[in-house]
This record gives sequence, structure tokens and C-alpha cells, in this order.
Amino acid sequence: MIKRLKVTVDGKVYEVSVEVLDEGPEAGALPVVAPHPPAAAPLAAAPVPAARIEPPAPVQRAATPATGSGDIRSPLAGKVVAIGVKPGDPVTEGQQVMTLEAMKMNTYIYATKAGHVVSVLAQPGDAVEEGATLITVA
Repeated sequence: MIKRLKVTVDGKVYEVSVEVLDEGPEAGALPVVAPHPPAAAPLAAAPVPAARIEPPAPVQRAATPATGSGDIRSPLAGKVVAIGVKPGDPVTEGQQVMTLEAMKMNTYIYATKAGHVVSVLAQPGDAVEEGATLITVA
């Protein structure tokens, strides 16, 4: 059965046709909906002690896997962007020696021990795998 209704939305009147799919015993009568019981007053919450916020852990530099030798290895697969040392250069432990790029982010590579650069095994633009030896320090 199709019924035509007049509906007002935001002060504007619309005429609509509605198909009634299920007519009960009182055709066209709207169902009676029982009102919701009043909501109970909220219970007072017990005081919650303030959470202790720990300071963040210090940020560590990208570590190169320690091998005990003077090998500086790649901590990830990426592309060599820059090399800051050449064979014969002295280096100190923690000195930045190379920059790798992976997923549009630069990772700085640091010397794992003090000494002199024996060899540089990668060049700018080279793709390196995780764990590959990049520089040897003696």
C-alpha cells in the first residue's frame, strides 16, 4: 500500500510517497513505544590516584652491530648517502662515519671503536644489505 505524507524538515514542507510493507492489525497506526525509564543518577567515582609518568628513555643512536673487531656494519638495508672518512683517517669511538638512507629517512653510522680507517668498502649511491661491512677500523 502506498501512502502520501507531508513531512516538514527545518521549516520546509515536503510531500513524499511511502510504501507500507507490513500492516499490522491496525493498518496505518503507528506503533506505541514505551518511554524510557529515567536514567539513574551516576554514582560518584572513587578518586583515582594520579598515574606516575616516567620520563622517556634516552634516544640512542642507530647502533652498528658490535663484532669485537674494527668492522663497522650496516644496521639496515639502504643506500649509502655520504661517507665522512677515507682510508688512513683517525676515528674516535662514536664518531659519525657514514650516512645511509632507507625509506626516505637518514640513518647515521658511528665508529664502534677508536683507531684508523683501514678500508671503506662502500661508495655513495651503493645499495647495502643489513649486516654488510661498510668500513674497517684498526
